[in-house]
Amino acid sequence: MKDMISASGKKNPASVVASRPHDLRSLWNYFFDSSGAEMNDPEPKIEVVEGKKAVNVVAEIPGIKEGDLDLKISQDGYLTISGEKRHMTEDATDDNYFSEISYGMFKRTIPLPWDLDYEAAAADYDDGVLTVNIPKSKAEKQKYKKISVKKKKPENKNKA
Repeated sequence: MKDMISASGKKNPASVVASRPHDLRSLWNYFFDSSGAEMNDPEPKIEVVEGKKAVNVVAEIPGIKEGDLDLKISQDGYLTISGEKRHMTEDATDDNYFSEISYGMFKRTIPLPWDLDYEAAAADYDDGVLTVNIPKSKAEKQKYKKISVKKKKPENKNKA
């Protein structure tokens, strides 16, 4: 049987098992491989970036309509993104050979370790990318002070 190659260039675990059906380690890896769990994981991938004036949270959530997204920020500094990716069914008699597309509910909570102005938070959703902009509070903006660095003066080694 030919080795099947995934989009990432790695061998498909199913093809490895098929080529060595009596190898117990191959069977174990096939059933408990973490890469297989990621394929059906509907949790969005997140990026949190701190700027001078705001914190931006970017989430990849393809295939979901903006009406199916729910965002909440708690006063103790947690952003929760939840939603549902609905299965689009068509009246077709063909059965799927296989599917890597995941459907269902998801929920992701991210701690935000800054003092932010939650009332001024805004979100945009475009082409499967959710961007949440949360401005920093006045207290957070004033937390940092620039410290200048000076060259150390040489010590006088001729002391008696």
